[in-house]
Amino acid sequence: MPQLRMHGGYRYVVPPFDLPASLALCQSVDQVRGGPSIAALEPKFDGWRCQVLAGAGRLWSRHGTDLSASFADIAQASRALPDCVLDGELVAVLDSGELAFGKLQSRSGRGPRSHEGFTVHLAAFDVLAVGDTDWRPKSYSERRGRLLDLLEGGPPAIRPVPVTDSVATALDWVGALGGVEGVVMKPNRPYVAGRGSGWLKWRQMHTSEAAVLGVSGRTPATQCLILGLPHRGGRIRAVGVSLPLGQTVRHELLPLLRPAGDTEAELPGTVGGLPGADPVHYRPVIPDVVVEIEADQAGPREFGRFRHRPRVLRIRADMRVADLASPP
Repeated sequence: MPQLRMHGGYRYVVPPFDLPASLALCQSVDQVRGGPSIAALEPKFDGWRCQVLAGAGRLWSRHGTDLSASFADIAQASRALPDCVLDGELVAVLDSGELAFGKLQSRSGRGPRSHEGFTVHLAAFDVLAVGDTDWRPKSYSERRGRLLDLLEGGPPAIRPVPVTDSVATALDWVGALGGVEGVVMKPNRPYVAGRGSGWLKWRQMHTSEAAVLGVSGRTPATQCLILGLPHRGGRIRAVGVSLPLGQTVRHELLPLLRPAGDTEAELPGTVGGLPGADPVHYRPVIPDVVVEIEADQAGPREFGRFRHRPRVLRIRADMRVADLASPP
C-alpha cells in the first residue's frame, strides 16, 4: 500500500525518496549537438530551477530552499496534478509575453501579490516520481512520455517544455522565444543526480565592453576583475565580477592598472552573480582601462548586474571609459 501524508489539507502519496532530491545538472559545451546520441533538444529558459511535489503543492529550489510560499500560485496549481515529483524552471512572464528573470526575485520572502504585472509559470522538463514509483531509472524517452501524460489537460501555469531533434529548430528558439538563453541536449539515459545524466548545455554568448574597477583574488590563478559601466550622472558602477583571467590577458592587463589608494574595498556577493554569497574583496584601480568581455546576456539585466560571471577576452586599448554606453 502507498504511504499517505497530509500537507496543507491535501492528502498525497509519499514519493520513494527524500525531498528535496539532488537534481541532474548540465555540462557546458560550445556548440549545439544533435545526432543519434541525443534523444532531444530542449530550450534553456531564463528562470529558477525547481522541483515540485505535485498533489501536496510544495516547491524547492535547486539548492533545497523551500519556495512553496514564495510561489504559492504554482504550488496551488500543482495540486490539480496527480501525485508526482517534477523537475523544471520557474519563469516570470510579463503582459507583453517576454520573460523577466528579475521579477522572480521580487517574490522572495513575499509570495504572490496583486497587480504584479507578471505571471509565473513552470516549464516542466522531467518527472522523477509518480506516486510511490521512482521514475529516475527509466530512460529519458519514457520519462518524457509520462510527463506529457501527467500534464495533459492540466493547469495552464504548468506546461511541458517543447522538444525537437533538429539543431536548426533549437537554435531558432533562442532568437524567437522570449527568454530562451540556450539549448539543453539530452541523451536517452536514466535521470542521475549531478552530471551523470549526460545532459549538455549551450548558451548564446554576447560580447561587449566594460571598465576595470579593481582586481580580486589572492593568487594569479584566481585573479579576476571588478567590471563597471556608466550609471546615472556618468558615475561608473560595478556590474559584475569576471571569471579568473587567462594567463595572456593577465600578463598584458595588470601592468596597465594603476592602484586607487591602499585600502581594500568590498562588494556584495550579489554583484558577482552569487545571491547569498560572501562579499567580494578587491583592490580598487583608477577606472581608465576598458576590456572586451563575453557573457551569456547582452548586458546587465536584473538589478543592474551580470547574473553569470563574464569572461575577459582582451584589452580594448582603442576605447576610453567615456566611450562606454550606459546599460539599458
